[in-house]
Amino acid sequence: NMIYSQQDISNFSEQSFAYLIVEEKENVLSITLNRPDKRNAFHMPLANELAYALAYAHYNNAIWAVVLKANGPVFCAGADLKAFAGADTTEKPSTIPMPKDMVKLGDEFNGLHKPCIAQVHGDVYAGGFLMIGGATHVVAVEDAKFGLPEVKRGIFPFQVMATLEPLMSARQLLDLCLRAKTLTAQEAKEIGLVSAIVKAEDLESTVQQLVDDIKEQSPTAIRLGLKAFHEMKSLKADEKHKYLHAMLMQCLSSKDAAEGLAAFKEKRKANWTGN
Repeated sequence: NMIYSQQDISNFSEQSFAYLIVEEKENVLSITLNRPDKRNAFHMPLANELAYALAYAHYNNAIWAVVLKANGPVFCAGADLKAFAGADTTEKPSTIPMPKDMVKLGDEFNGLHKPCIAQVHGDVYAGGFLMIGGATHVVAVEDAKFGLPEVKRGIFPFQVMATLEPLMSARQLLDLCLRAKTLTAQEAKEIGLVSAIVKAEDLESTVQQLVDDIKEQSPTAIRLGLKAFHEMKSLKADEKHKYLHAMLMQCLSSKDAAEGLAAFKEKRKANWTGN
């Protein structure tokens, strides 16, 4: 469940974002973290804006993929600790409505149900792992660094544990949290945090190719599949197959499934609508 409702995002196009650049083009929503002077550290206004943009992507069947980017040399330095400790860090006005509760980014990414590609051009630390861990794909440049330095500051990456647990073994996750070791992109790939490593000049084209590959497939099937992937985790073992069969029936009754089967029969490319 997204923290923002479908009604909340109904006037999305009229909103002005203070800490994000949001662009919708050809069934893709690009979200760029835009707080470079603070190394894209997120405080409540930025977290709210990101949750709002993800909710828009979730509810809008015309959005088939999300690309997450960042401005400035660092992708994300994590949470703005001064802000969460109560300091007033509001620098710019934002029209995004206040959420009904505190945003938990891990839940927002789980509830997105759309492919989400993190285009990582710089380092990612601490709470920034909620974003890259919540993405379905992470394409990183060779010299990007990844680290959870919380224990050095007397804190622990509590929420990040839930995001990273499905991606790596318990020992890899705990070692990352306990030693606060900074990983290279290659080391991050070896434990499942990064899906592809590219040269800086190839980052954009690699992400674009990935988006193009995803857009070839049925957006409805993908949306329902990602929903099932996250929801089945909370079901008991003997409930999973019943739930997944019901999801298959829902998928088969979609317009995209009818179009996909017709295209297969007629030996042509499918024209997806996302319905």
